[in-house]
Amino acid sequence: MALINPAKNTVPLIARLKAEDDPIRRRNLLNMIDHSRAELALNFDATLAGLSENAQHRSYNSNDPEQNPKGKVEIRRYYERLRDLNLLRIECETDRLVVDRHCVFREGPLRIAYPGKVLAMMGIAVDQEDADYLFEARIATLWPYDDDGLCLGEHSYMAGDGFDAIADRKLRWEDILPADPYLPVTQDLAWAYQ
Repeated sequence: MALINPAKNTVPLIARLKAEDDPIRRRNLLNMIDHSRAELALNFDATLAGLSENAQHRSYNSNDPEQNPKGKVEIRRYYERLRDLNLLRIECETDRLVVDRHCVFREGPLRIAYPGKVLAMMGIAVDQEDADYLFEARIATLWPYDDDGLCLGEHSYMAGDGFDAIADRKLRWEDILPADPYLPVTQDLAWAYQ
């Protein structure tokens, strides 16, 4: 069984969408699904399409400006940097999902395939720089929405140090499912836009 399955990023959102009848909450869920789907496809124009011009991604575990981009230009650079470092092989499992008219909240395990080369650049000793290693922590993320239905960014809180003993969690290639086979699962949403 794979340790990182990108399909888990959107499947719970789609399940909730199917059960939701409030139009504003549906709009917010669709925005989140479209954002997640585009992020998996590395389509940053689509990733940013549902964001407000004033959006901000805020990690409350880091004061690093690169981890806390403000506005669409900085957020695009943030995603491009993640792509360039090969850090978008992500699974966000959902244990809790709360949807209201002004915010979506999701909490659960976060798993990221971290390239050994990136870990070495961060000063973490690994035995194989061309291998991937499992980052794993719990994350709670809030996606606030403005009155026009645009996302105001991602505000996240992390529990646990996903880098603690990461060098001991080397991944095999079969531990990481590619995103592409799962895109059709999220692309068949024509029913939701009617």
